[in-house]
Amino acid sequence: MSIFDVFDRISQNSNTPKGKIEYVIAGLGNPGPEYDNTRHNAGFNVLDTLAKQCGADINRMQFKGKTAEVMLGDVRCLLLKPTTYMNLSGESVVKALEFYKIDVTKLIVVCDDISLDTGKLRIRRKGSHGGHNGLRNICEQTGRDDYQRIKIGVGKKPHPDYDLAKWVLGKFGKEDAEKMTLSAENACECIKLMVQGKTDEAMNKYNS
Repeated sequence: MSIFDVFDRISQNSNTPKGKIEYVIAGLGNPGPEYDNTRHNAGFNVLDTLAKQCGADINRMQFKGKTAEVMLGDVRCLLLKPTTYMNLSGESVVKALEFYKIDVTKLIVVCDDISLDTGKLRIRRKGSHGGHNGLRNICEQTGRDDYQRIKIGVGKKPHPDYDLAKWVLGKFGKEDAEKMTLSAENACECIKLMVQGKTDEAMNKYNS
C-alpha cells in the first residue's frame, strides 16, 4: 500500500464536515463554570455529548456563541451554544440562521423543562415557548414558533413556593445526574433522526 493509499483511506474515514450547513442545532444554557451541570444547562450538556460522539469540540467563537461543525450521517450541521445567557439565546440563534440562510424549520433547539420528570424527553415540531425564557427569546427574535425542539426534563420544583431561579440554577444529585447522562445520549439519537427527516420516528421512540 502506497502512502497515497493511506492518505486516501484516512480522508474517506474522516469526519471532516462536507457540503453546506443544513441544520442549526442550538443547545441552551448559561456560560461560565458556575453554571456547569445545572438544570438550566441541560441543552449545553446534550450538545457537548453530541460533539464528543462526533470527535468535535464546541470551541469556535462566532454568532455570539460557541460552535462546531459536524456531520450527522450525510447532513452537515452547526452545533451552537449561545453565550448570551439564557434570556437572550435568540440573538445568537438568529445570527447563525441568517448567516447560513437557513429557514427556522431547520433549527433544532434543546433545552430544559421543569414540567417533565428528570431525564424524560419531549420532542415537538413547533409550539409556544411555554414560559421558558430561552425559547421565548428565540420566538421573539425569529418571529416564528415553527422550529423543532427537544425538551429535557429536569424535574419539578420541590413545592410551589420554591424559588424558580434557585431551582433551575441548582445542580443535580448523583441519581438524577445519572438519569441526565442517559437522557443526553437519547437526545443525541433524536437529533440524528431529526436531521434525516425522521422526527416522527424520534417522537415515537423517545417522547415521554
